[in-house]
Amino acid sequence: MLQKIKESTRFLQNKTNYQPQVGIILGTGLGGLVNEIDIKHSISYEKIPNFPISTVEGHSGRLIFGELNGKEVIAMQGRFHFYEGYSLEEVTLPVRVMKLLGVENLIVSNASGGVNPDYAIGDLMILKDHICLIPNPLIGPNLDELGPRFPDMSEPYCKNLITIAENIAKANKIAVHKGVYVALTGPTLETPSEYKYMRIIGGDTVGMSTAPEVIVARHMEIPCFAISVITDLGIPGKIQKVTHKEIQKVSEKAEPKLTLIIKELITSI
Repeated sequence: MLQKIKESTRFLQNKTNYQPQVGIILGTGLGGLVNEIDIKHSISYEKIPNFPISTVEGHSGRLIFGELNGKEVIAMQGRFHFYEGYSLEEVTLPVRVMKLLGVENLIVSNASGGVNPDYAIGDLMILKDHICLIPNPLIGPNLDELGPRFPDMSEPYCKNLITIAENIAKANKIAVHKGVYVALTGPTLETPSEYKYMRIIGGDTVGMSTAPEVIVARHMEIPCFAISVITDLGIPGKIQKVTHKEIQKVSEKAEPKLTLIIKELITSI
């Protein structure tokens, strides 16, 4: 696997001659942040050696290199998921590549379902922790060159970045929650009893991504920040049938608030 990571890295270094400081992973319906980037290079995943191809509607499938608020960034416009049939090594390979390209901080966004009764559709939640019910991406031989066999996960999300983001939200009168994200494999949305279980075990939102990327980033000692858009509710009495298109629409509506927070956060890093 390490050979594949290095091969992908060399390809991108030769193509771009770029050393990004911040990595960004954009979730469902949240690709619009790319419009704020002064793009220097845009490369389709299918052209990058060893990269999977995003198959989910709302994920464009491009790797963007450019400048955002004075910082050199690399942005994934569309991510990969375990439910697409990819191994977790493949799902998290881009994060490994980001590290070798020079990324020092990782910012992740996602669409998720709220199970906290205080949450409403369209709300934002900053992740303070997660519960990963997707198989751990570090299972298998350890890549000693990138990190230890037993990485510490007592601070998966950087407290300093969380504080900065909370202050940005407050200054711009954007209401944000702070909570725990439960990562599930998908691709089915949850049953009412599953939603109830996620709340019982301590979750505030549920989704199908983010935790594997963050685990791999923390394995390599990259500080992480993640934020969710609440696109549907798994709260008793409020559960309704929902489609992927409806989830995309909610994400797109909330995107300006999320984009503002991420832009200013990158400026502060």
